[in-house]
Amino acid sequence: MGHLEAIGLSYTLPDGRVLFRDAGLKVGAGQVVAVVGENGAGKTTLLRIIAGELTAPDGGVTVRGGLAVMPQFVGSVRDDRSVRDLLLSVAPAPLRAAAAELDAVELQLMETDDEATQLRYATALGDYDEAGGYTTEVLWDTVTVAALGVGYDKARFREVRTLSGGEQKRLVLEALLRGREQVLLLDEPDNYLDVPGKRWLEQRLAESAKAVLLISHDRELLSAVATQVVTVEAGTAWTHPGGFATWNEAREARWERVAEQQRRWDEEHAKLRELVRSLQRAATMSDAMTSRYRAAQTRLAKFEAIGPPPVPPRPQRVQPRLTGGRTGVRAITCERLELTGLMQPFDTEVFFGDRLAVLGSNGSGKSHFLRLLSDVDSVAHTGVCKLGARVVPGLFAQTHQHPEWVGRSLADILWHGDGDRAGMDRGSAAAVLSRYGLAAAGDQRFETLSGGQQARFQIVLLELSGATLLLLDEPTDNLDLHSAEALQDALDAFEGTVVAVTHDRWFARSFDRFLVFRSDGVVSEVDRPVWDESRVRRAR
Repeated sequence: MGHLEAIGLSYTLPDGRVLFRDAGLKVGAGQVVAVVGENGAGKTTLLRIIAGELTAPDGGVTVRGGLAVMPQFVGSVRDDRSVRDLLLSVAPAPLRAAAAELDAVELQLMETDDEATQLRYATALGDYDEAGGYTTEVLWDTVTVAALGVGYDKARFREVRTLSGGEQKRLVLEALLRGREQVLLLDEPDNYLDVPGKRWLEQRLAESAKAVLLISHDRELLSAVATQVVTVEAGTAWTHPGGFATWNEAREARWERVAEQQRRWDEEHAKLRELVRSLQRAATMSDAMTSRYRAAQTRLAKFEAIGPPPVPPRPQRVQPRLTGGRTGVRAITCERLELTGLMQPFDTEVFFGDRLAVLGSNGSGKSHFLRLLSDVDSVAHTGVCKLGARVVPGLFAQTHQHPEWVGRSLADILWHGDGDRAGMDRGSAAAVLSRYGLAAAGDQRFETLSGGQQARFQIVLLELSGATLLLLDEPTDNLDLHSAEALQDALDAFEGTVVAVTHDRWFARSFDRFLVFRSDGVVSEVDRPVWDESRVRRAR
């Protein structure tokens, strides 16, 4: 039976900022405990400490039943790793080591087929078998059939970058949920999943006997599966023993109690300090008061050493100013448009001011469609796709893959400008970052930010670009709840056209037009969101 317990964890960033102190949580078999908090509060850091990737100076972690981890990057893999490599990356360490040795010996055999190498190869085969390699490959066959529709032998050498983000997620989730490890750490497992995939995940988590700790910003998923909620905020982590439906009420009540405790602590602190001052004056006039003065000093020191209650968190005021501008009446015109190999030809027109949600299952071509609209020459297609007069596209990329920003701080990126975006001085950059809750991260490198902070920074650049057509690919995936609501308010006030690919059921309700990329390749417009499209029917 799986069990996870973390006690007294703390972590301080290299710049000296304390993420959290004395953080703890428990997850028992059959429980799904959700970790929530604002972007950058330390949720992923907490999971990485529990996974053993980071070391906390205080506290400890106990795991029973074996631990498996889904990192946040799954879904955005764009390197040359294969399906086998991805599955191995979430496998137990002994299996990873045995597989690496087996691969190394097989390469050596191609060059040196002598007795010593053959003996090493035989040993590597035995170690791989002992580590559960062949048994695991049988499991992976079931996993690839469920996630990709093909067996492991056919899928193992396929490059992961050829899979959609949802297919990558589904592949790893199938492996972890079917695997032997009884404690799962899942960092935003619902990102990139289409709605049928999210419903599948909700059902599997509800049925699982494993102990699951997950980070998610999807309120419907949290409401469906969370048995407890751990909130990382104000430099600590606290646990709400109920589900997500009662979490916000419990959070407000908790901070009301903390505020009262803070008031009482301040009153007691003031009384003790006044007592010390009065006894100090008395001790200068009478040696008999010296012992009482020292006792009061000791009492005050102990009181201050314990410290006050945590300070209630300041709500992040994320204030996008997506202004836009007037364009031609027809913002987008598509005539017999076909993205090669992805969908059947279709016609559509999008008018100035429209809010168009693009829906459909993973791999149906939605993200390719947005990239085509941002740069007509970037995606192979036939037919007509053209933008109207004064339409300036601005793309929010789902994967946050921006190699041109790697190694650069946010302030540096804003200072230099790019394309139609003018550079900014340090003061102006600090002001705009502050409106997005990124002021403290101005000198951080882009790749070191949390997924939510990267998402907010992309919205910063959209604001500064002067775009009149916003092309948003899953913009709410990494945003905390407050930031997602702020984005929706900004879109409501935006003077221009919005086209968004989304699997966020809550976010989609704010749109007025819906274009569905169906599993059979047909693209059609519907009058309300459609969430029941199955896997794309395409040769794999």
